[in-house]
Amino acid sequence: MAVPSSGQLSLNGIFAEVDGGDYNNVSLESNISLRELSDDTVDTINTNNDAADRPDGAEPHEMSEFYSYDHDAAGAAGYYGTRGVFGGGNHTSNIIDYVTISSTGNATDFGDLTVGRYSLAACSNVTRGVFGMGDNVTYSYLNTIDYITIATTGNATDFGDLTVARRYGGACSDGTKGLWGGGSKQAGRGFSNDNTIDYVAIATTGNATDFGDLTVARRALSATSNGTRGAWGGGSPSGGDNTIDYVTIATTGNATDFGNLTYARKWPAALSDGTKGVWGGGSSSNVIAYVTLATTGNAVDFGDLTVAREELAGSSNGTRGIFGGGWKTHPTIDYITVATTGNATDFGDLTRSSGTGGISACSGN
Repeated sequence: MAVPSSGQLSLNGIFAEVDGGDYNNVSLESNISLRELSDDTVDTINTNNDAADRPDGAEPHEMSEFYSYDHDAAGAAGYYGTRGVFGGGNHTSNIIDYVTISSTGNATDFGDLTVGRYSLAACSNVTRGVFGMGDNVTYSYLNTIDYITIATTGNATDFGDLTVARRYGGACSDGTKGLWGGGSKQAGRGFSNDNTIDYVAIATTGNATDFGDLTVARRALSATSNGTRGAWGGGSPSGGDNTIDYVTIATTGNATDFGNLTYARKWPAALSDGTKGVWGGGSSSNVIAYVTLATTGNAVDFGDLTVAREELAGSSNGTRGIFGGGWKTHPTIDYITVATTGNATDFGDLTRSSGTGGISACSGN
């Protein structure tokens, strides 16, 4: 039985919901703390609830944050979870690190990618994390997709190939499909910007299929999702770009204009709590900006990263967003509470002190 959607709430009832999944199965408890109910101490908050129907973990903690919270809520296919995973970075790096997003501290080694590579992009269906594209030590652009089971440390396994070998694209997911959009592809001795969006069914393995095209062919962009829409922001058609475009992930087709970031930038990171889409860093900046993904319109200022940088990566557990890595040597991980605007806070460091530019990230359980 979920928490009521309005009216007076019982603290003991909220405890009963978080601890046992039944608001009405109340026993008198002493020393109940709203903070511990909100921050995963009593039990991990179920992020299958919409962001508006669960506590955000940030102070001040209020009983009203639990209106409509259902501890047993089953999500559609998920696209974020409690463990944040970072992979790749630098042309030779096959390192995968992980953190528990709800805590703080330094990352731990997870395993290795199938190919060491730079400028790749990742997404997940909560269970599997998939890493696609990039370029390697010989600067060859790759169509490689590999995957991990996020709950179990170990090395990645080959998944299949993208439709176009490229680097510097952005990836997102609705928990069923994983999409990669944009990037640059090799053209003779140089490169050309690409507008391709391709997708895979994350629960299976195999090669990607064409989805459609971005509104602007560009590289150095990043993507995020609210589980329905996928949105790509920033990038570089020539210099920095402020374009945001979006697709409905369940339906193949070309992207549509969404609005603009607060300024033109390339190589930002992106994440979401299911409501807000947040872009941080890029073009050696510390700026964080956000949009409401269910609508369209221009981004609004959110706050600042702890360190200005580009080529970083982001992920979320549905409440807290983390940004990690960055060019050239930024092992920094910092975090925000996505529901609440403000500056980022130091989280810890990645396992490596160099080769952190061009990194990718996703999350799951």
